[in-house]
Amino acid sequence: MPEFDQVRPLRWQGDRLELLDQRLLPEREHWICCRDHRAVAQAIHDMVVRGAPAIGVTAAYGVVLAAMEQPEPESLRTGLLQPALDLLAAARPTAVNLHWAVTRMRDCLEGGGNSVDRLLQEADLIHDEDLAANRRMGELGAALLEPGTRVLTHCNTGSLATSGFGTALGVIREAWRQQRISEIYAGETRPWLQGARLTAWELGRDGLPVTLVADGATALLMSSGLVDWVIVGADRIAANGDVANKVGTYSLALHARSHGARFMVVAPASTVDMTLADGGAIPIEHRDGDELLSIGGQRIAAAGARAWNPVFDVTPARLVDALVTERGVLDQPDAAAMDTLFGQVVAGRDEHGD
Repeated sequence: MPEFDQVRPLRWQGDRLELLDQRLLPEREHWICCRDHRAVAQAIHDMVVRGAPAIGVTAAYGVVLAAMEQPEPESLRTGLLQPALDLLAAARPTAVNLHWAVTRMRDCLEGGGNSVDRLLQEADLIHDEDLAANRRMGELGAALLEPGTRVLTHCNTGSLATSGFGTALGVIREAWRQQRISEIYAGETRPWLQGARLTAWELGRDGLPVTLVADGATALLMSSGLVDWVIVGADRIAANGDVANKVGTYSLALHARSHGARFMVVAPASTVDMTLADGGAIPIEHRDGDELLSIGGQRIAAAGARAWNPVFDVTPARLVDALVTERGVLDQPDAAAMDTLFGQVVAGRDEHGD
């Protein structure tokens, strides 16, 4: 049967990293060439590439480029690359996968991977592991859905946000393949419109039907009994199961609880940050207000209006019915369940070596 998985957001080309510019989709498919780590950090900051897992993979290749820039790239030391590691890690603050990937590349370097070839092997491994994790999460999440399920998703959590296949959208892809889903709704996701521009584009490319819903209409959609599961991704998950994700996720969780829909979070173990006790400690990125006041560079708000533009919000664990990772599924996650499954995972490091 088809896998419904045709899109990839990045590709390594031997001496450069190419990124599909997600700011231009769906009107134009344009690849940006990054030949040094500074270009990679800028691309992450500017949202050429976005989505927590894809950001992490991109940063890993950014470390490879930083190594290639050294005068003696086959005799590397951590100190030489530390400024590049710091720049990449700071490109966006909320997605813990970014810090996780940069730390893993640093650990590789300190563990004897002091050559470009070894660092490239590690970056390729991070890429391949993410894709394998996504496929595993797709299987686990799809198994929770009964045939005929109607789903609502938010932002973009598909191939564009990962190495491929996706997290929440990977569950939807796999459940559609298994004929468990009858309707797919996607919220538009203001202000960057990732749902309208990216999720709808991905699903269309793969031949899956999608119905777009204005963010403000999702409560009505659920109150009308048209949604069985809300399925979203995550950018960071605290030790008690609180979830930071694209702003608007918290509202969807509240609406789902009010109207009898179930709420699923799908994210790899690298998104879990067991150093943070709860979601109140998760740093929330705020971006330029012009992103909210304008669309496509054209101002839409009245002159003089200001904007409050948080990129993420935090959904309390009590509103999460299922947390799906490649390690397994937690029903109604709490601190005890999180410790059992992720007790050895901290920000940027997995003591199990998984």
